[in-house]
Amino acid sequence: MTIDRRSILLAAATLALTASTALAQDYKTKYPELTFAVVPAENASGVTERWTPFVAYLSKELGVKVNLRIANDYAAVIEGQRAGNIQIASYGSASFARARLTGVKTDAFANDINADGSTGYYSVFFVKAASPYKSIDELKGKNLGLVDPNSTSGNNVPRFELDKMGISDAEAYFGKVVFTGSHENAVLALAQGTVDVAANQWTNEDDSTLQQMLHKGMLKNADGSAMKKDDFRIIHKSAPIINGPYAYNSDLPEDLKAAIAKAFMDAPTKDKAAFDRLSDGQKKGFHAATTKDWDGTIELIKFVDALRKKKAS
Repeated sequence: MTIDRRSILLAAATLALTASTALAQDYKTKYPELTFAVVPAENASGVTERWTPFVAYLSKELGVKVNLRIANDYAAVIEGQRAGNIQIASYGSASFARARLTGVKTDAFANDINADGSTGYYSVFFVKAASPYKSIDELKGKNLGLVDPNSTSGNNVPRFELDKMGISDAEAYFGKVVFTGSHENAVLALAQGTVDVAANQWTNEDDSTLQQMLHKGMLKNADGSAMKKDDFRIIHKSAPIINGPYAYNSDLPEDLKAAIAKAFMDAPTKDKAAFDRLSDGQKKGFHAATTKDWDGTIELIKFVDALRKKKAS
């Protein structure tokens, strides 16, 4: 039997194809199911409706079942990834930085691209437009609504911004500081008068938690009529914050990581309906990101931690 160059090349190609197929099967055998965790910025049913079509798309693209987990808070996502129970997670910038700072093996691979092409947003302080408050200076002794200790726009950046104004101890400055649990709850607390000022996320006039809630008719006046955008006023806006990342466990197989990243990047064209449902059409795609993109956020978290220690001492 003669072995020519063509036979050798054909055998090598067959071997490579077999190896790559085996590799793909390996990740499906090791990870027959994946868990994708998100933190609710809105009520749980709203999160389920928003994310279920996208998770179904991921299952189809990856060839394994992807389960949606709606975490109670950012800490649950951090600890779930630490334990290896969560393979893919949607993080806020600060919660991702906290995960990295505390040794969680997680790597960023993407973040959202806004409708205008930017990849950032802001932390803002909202008051009701009917209130007399035009600045933080006028709110001493009043009640402040925050989101979650690990929220970027709902706690960490607000404290950084307050410190720049000379307010290093928010709890001493305001009458009461309340963690409401979600971005929607912070806006609801303001609308209902439980707090006088609320911190929240804001990308532009058409893209914010407030705008989503108004669109869904969730905010009502005392007489039951629908509230409008003009019923709220921004009294302070931070510098831009990088959009939070989507991250996978660092020790996942490389081919699975690549498949996850590709599925995200392809989503706007492969399943536009599922993608648009995520953001009510307010995002235009996913931006390829790396863990280093959040190094600046890690420095912010260290600063806020130092503030906390200073207050406790």
